[in-house]
This record gives sequence, structure tokens and C-alpha cells, in this order.
Amino acid sequence: MTSLRRRTLVLVLGLLLLGTLTISLYNFHDSRHEIGEIYDAQLAQSARLLQGAIHAQLPDEQRQALYKAFNAALSQAGSHRLGHPYEGKMAFQVWDKEGRSLIRSSSAPAFERPVTTPGFSDQTLYEVNWHGFLLPDDRHGLLIWVGEREDVRQDLVNRIVRHTLIPNLIGVVVLSVLIWLAIGWGLRPLQNMAQIIRKRHGGSLEPLQLTPLPRELEPMQAALNRLLSQIEQLLQRERRFIGDAAHEMRTPLATLRIHAQNALQADENEPRDKALNHLVGGVDRLTRVVNQLLTLARVEPEIARQAWQPVDLESTARETLVELTPWMLGRGLELALDVKPGSYLIHGNAQLVAIALQNLVTNAANFSPQGAEVEVTLAADDEQQISLSVRDHGPGIDEQKMERLFERFYSRDNPGGAGLGLSIVEMIASHLGGSITLSNHTDGGLLATLALPRAPLATDSDTVIPPHNHGQARLPGQ
Repeated sequence: MTSLRRRTLVLVLGLLLLGTLTISLYNFHDSRHEIGEIYDAQLAQSARLLQGAIHAQLPDEQRQALYKAFNAALSQAGSHRLGHPYEGKMAFQVWDKEGRSLIRSSSAPAFERPVTTPGFSDQTLYEVNWHGFLLPDDRHGLLIWVGEREDVRQDLVNRIVRHTLIPNLIGVVVLSVLIWLAIGWGLRPLQNMAQIIRKRHGGSLEPLQLTPLPRELEPMQAALNRLLSQIEQLLQRERRFIGDAAHEMRTPLATLRIHAQNALQADENEPRDKALNHLVGGVDRLTRVVNQLLTLARVEPEIARQAWQPVDLESTARETLVELTPWMLGRGLELALDVKPGSYLIHGNAQLVAIALQNLVTNAANFSPQGAEVEVTLAADDEQQISLSVRDHGPGIDEQKMERLFERFYSRDNPGGAGLGLSIVEMIASHLGGSITLSNHTDGGLLATLALPRAPLATDSDTVIPPHNHGQARLPGQ
């Protein structure tokens, strides 16, 4: 069952019918009992009226005439135009103390012997059940019995009960229709939302703005708008990646084609070797561009997800530099790590921190002379901030060009660079709540400092990597 309206209606009507049936059954039995009590009270009252008539000081002729009048009146119960269909059709009979029948109505049964049980009792005579009331009159030695046929009595009771329950059945039908309409009215905002969503263009990512909006639908609209915003950001990253790739790869590919054509057209070895060397250099540069673009495409989703957790910056730095050591040695450079005493726990993403450090070390290596050393320093500036610094021994940077280093695809007079490394580092630092600064070292070279906020004190639920021994260390292979 996929319809909320139908599902709610079935549940509500099921409960309503179950409740109505339970109440009706209870009312049926209770009404039969109470109506039976009323008829019993009428029997007892009729017996006492008959007793009063017997006690009246009347001649026998008038007394017999009175009994006949009672008999005639009772025989018209339920059929006279001024009567009521629910009148009981009573019969009566009176015995003396010797058991002789003194008077009886025409409708009374032919008892073989007088009824002797005082109060209410049931008798079966000639396959007819009777319910009666016996009133003993000890003063005059009489037994006064007033009764009704059980089938007639139960027929009257059942008619009254049926007329009582029929409105309940009609009410259930009417309530079912009203509940159907009420549920439809209550679900109309949800239907309006579904209709608006169906009418939207497939490429529309604008947030939903439904007014008026019930409180129950506010979380749904907020979740949909959040999802639409995430999809929009994903598409923007995709478009930006495609634009960046197209922008940066168009020129290198054209250059590679020229060098390849020059190599094919060269008649001598020297021009051919020169063109092939340019071709290899262009392929290396294009490889770096592709790698940086892929890194950028991997970083942005991680930043958007913000799955931050406790990270030991010292452990992450050591593992990252160990991975970079063979590459540094291949370039004729050395790599040193200096860890000042302190705790280096941050809240972030270890993969992002590793990417930022890789880019800083790679950038430093590109501007370091042969045999130079790239120094990485980890220090706690104060109780709230941790700094990760990377220093090269290159020529430094012109102060006027310092601001442009964080621009995308600006490679600072380095034709082999992709121009994305520092912009990636700046993006990571910003989303981790930190910053990246560049400055010329007093002893020469460029100093890049990544400042990150320290994490609060670890709780029992945090998993923290134990810190290594502090101090300056040469990485493996140096």
C-alpha cells in the first residue's frame, strides 16, 4: 500500500470500526439487561396494582367487571391507536390459598398448579416460555401472578436495541466519509509539495520555498534543499575541474605536437634530440598538471564532507615525509624534520594534511639547488595553535609577486610547474580553520608556514596516536 491517505484511512477506520463494534456489543448486552429490568419493574408494578384492586371494598359483580376491564385493557397493549408499540402484552392470574384460580386474563396460560416461587421466575407451558412475577398476599391468602411471553418480550427488547444501534452504524459510514475528506485536507500540503517537485525541470537545483509550510514538513524541505545544494556544489566542482583541465592542457598539448613534428622533420640527430628532449619535458609538465588536477578533484569532496576526527600532526608529518624521501634523494636533495616539544593533536583530516605537506615540500624542492636541504619544522606556537613550516634554500621570492603565489596556475617563473600546489594548500588550510603564510627567510630561501588550531583536550572516546620522540631527525635514506 503506497498511498499515505489510503494507509491512514484504513488504520483510522479499522480502529474506529473495532472501537464501535466493541462499544456496540457492550451497549447491546447492557441495553438488553436494562430494558429487561424496566419490563420486570412494570410486571411488579402491575401485580401491585392488581393487588390494590383486589383489596378494594367492592361487590362481587363490580369486582368481576373490574377484572374484565383490566383484561380488555391489557389485550389492547401495543395495538391501540393511542398506545405504544413497546407496551408489554401482560397476562395475570390469581389463586387462593387452596390453589383455586379466582381470576385470570384470557391471554394467561393454563397452569396445572399455581406458581409458588415468589418474585421473578420462568415457566415453560405448552412449548411457550413465560417470564412472570408472583406477589404473595398473605393477608388475604392470595397468589397474584403477572407475566409475559418470553418471545414477545424479547422481540420488543431486540427492536429497541436495534433502533439504538442503527444510528451507530450510520454514524460509522458518515464518519468514514468525513475522515476521508479530513485526511485529504490534512495531507494537502504534502500533495502540493509532491506536485511542485513533479513540475520542476529536471535540471533545476533551486531550493524549495513552499509557503505556508506545516512544521512537520520543514525538516523534509530543509533536507531536500540541503541535497540540492550539495548537488549544485558537486556540479560546480565538476565544471571547474573540466574548465581547469581544458585551460591548462590545451597549451601543453599544442606544444607537444609542435615538438613531435619538429622531431619528425629533423634531418640531423642534434635537432631531433633537442626536439625529443623538449617533448619529454612537456610530457613531464603535463603529467604534473594532471596529477595536481586529480589532487584538487580529490581534495574538494573531502573538504565538503568535513569528516573531521582527531589527528596526530607529528605522526602524519613523519609518514608523509618518509614517502617523499626517495623522490627527494632522486633529485639530489636532503629532507630534515625538526619537532619541537609539545602536543600536536588537531581536529581535521589526515589525508588533507598529508596533501598540504606534500605540496609544500614539492614546491620547496623545485626551487632548491642541487645538494641543498629542505627543512620541515613542527612547533607549538602557543596553547591554541600549531605551526608546520617548510623552508628551502633557494633564491626566495620577490615581495611584489608574493600575493600571486596562491593564484591557480601561477607558477612563479617555473615553466615546469602546474601552479596549483599553493592554492591547494591554501584551500586545505582555510577549511581546517588555519592559514598559510609565505616569507623570505633571513638566511635565504623561502619559508612557508601552515598554522592550524590545536584540538581540545582528548576524551576517553578519542583515539590518539602516541607522539614520537621529539627533536631533529634525518628521514630514512638520508
